[in-house]
Amino acid sequence: MNLLRRLTAEGIGSLLLAATVIGSGVMAARLAGGNTAIVLLANTGATVAVLATLIALLGPVSGAHFNPAVSLVQALRNALPWREAGGYVAVQVLGCCLGAMLAHAMFELPLLQSSVHVRTGAGQWLAEAVATFGLLLVVLGYRRAEDVPWMVAAWIGAAYWFTASTSFANPAITIARSLSDTFAGIRPADAPAFIAAQLVGALVALLIARQLFDPSRGEANRNHGPDSTHPESA
Repeated sequence: MNLLRRLTAEGIGSLLLAATVIGSGVMAARLAGGNTAIVLLANTGATVAVLATLIALLGPVSGAHFNPAVSLVQALRNALPWREAGGYVAVQVLGCCLGAMLAHAMFELPLLQSSVHVRTGAGQWLAEAVATFGLLLVVLGYRRAEDVPWMVAAWIGAAYWFTASTSFANPAITIARSLSDTFAGIRPADAPAFIAAQLVGALVALLIARQLFDPSRGEANRNHGPDSTHPESA
């Protein structure tokens, strides 16, 4: 499929994803009366809904990565050429940053911001590695393409609540959220460690997935055959 068409899909998906994550946080904070649990619940619901929708809509066009960690892993497994992966990452980051600005514009906030929301520490970094690990394991291990939207959305929705970091699991989203001094924000100084943890989680997932899902490994895989055990490319 035409590369420009795929990059356009990645950019639009990334923009709308970031706008949803940040915008729903702003809306929820305004309506929740200071109840942080309600804000997070609303933020989760909006993110889960938009992820499932965007993946179902744009997956057939670009693979619906919307995430540099996903594109990097797909390049490492030769499912995406490195030159194209670089383009994917560039439009994902740009799209997410524009999505942050779009959310600010819709709520009449300053377009350019710098977050002061502190998110740091070993627990937060471990949480980001775990959240990204699980996300990539889903991406690499699914059996049917029609399951991907709900599986990815369900994982991220769950990880919002069981991880200490509320599951960014995406370097592009992390950069965009550092540009938003809202509920979803993260201090720019804290973003690099989050991104490093996300990439570590993604690489560990790739290594584990090769053991779990490679049809050439294990007696069970040989018994069932490669068609039933080898996941399609996301």
